[in-house]
Amino acid sequence: MNRSHLRKLSGLKSGLFWFLAVVITLASLVYQRMTGPTYPVRGKIEVGDTEIKYRLLRTHVTDADARMEIDVDDADIGGEIKWRRFKSNDPWSTQQLENQDGSLVVTIPKQPPAGKVIYEVILIDKSGTRYELSDEPVIIRFKGHVPIYIVIPHVFLIFMSLLLSTRAGFEAILNGRKSYSLALWTLIIMFIGGLIFGPIMQKFAFGAFWTGWPLGHDLTDTKTAVAALFWILAIWRADRMGRGRAWIILAAVVTFIIFLIPHSLLGSELDYTQMK
Repeated sequence: MNRSHLRKLSGLKSGLFWFLAVVITLASLVYQRMTGPTYPVRGKIEVGDTEIKYRLLRTHVTDADARMEIDVDDADIGGEIKWRRFKSNDPWSTQQLENQDGSLVVTIPKQPPAGKVIYEVILIDKSGTRYELSDEPVIIRFKGHVPIYIVIPHVFLIFMSLLLSTRAGFEAILNGRKSYSLALWTLIIMFIGGLIFGPIMQKFAFGAFWTGWPLGHDLTDTKTAVAALFWILAIWRADRMGRGRAWIILAAVVTFIIFLIPHSLLGSELDYTQMK
């Protein structure tokens, strides 16, 4: 096989590995979008002969009350909300839902950053039959507004680091010459996106730059630090000659596993029982 054919084969393999890395990254993005404690609870329920769709919020900014509308298109369908502050000694409060032009309006009072409210919404038909919209109460967390110029680079760089991490892992498995440089770029992008922009986002949202280990139990902060640590070890133990490739593979696997942990799991939260 001549050099031209070898170069073509190498280019095809490289293209295939980039394609697989992109697929894995996009799949992870979709998974993160569909899981975790911050994305709305969606569904539909049959009330009599009417199918009603609903969307219950699990995150909201501190600037205003959380407001949701449930289209019922039937004046005979009413409802109520039961709620209390999460991690508090508050009794449950029950309020009737206001019907505005065919929509039941659900309102949850705004809370300080990291404050949570646990709530459940019940629809009631004209016969008095009650329909709970969720199998268990929903928890909504309030956060400060994060500027879009912080959110976009943070999200882009975090998923770019997963893309480079996956590609570096493939390169290291087949003893490719670019595994070390890909590992280095993974660490750089992860550091900027996760350990610079990440704490800035935390500060805007919850008033603290770092709430992970050892200062707190926020898994988002902690898992980013763990991934970065493994890539630091990989860069230290590997070299451009291909030695230490196992460390790059290990770092790529750890990063992939970390991205399977839902975003904002065990995130910042207020304990109202400890507040005056």
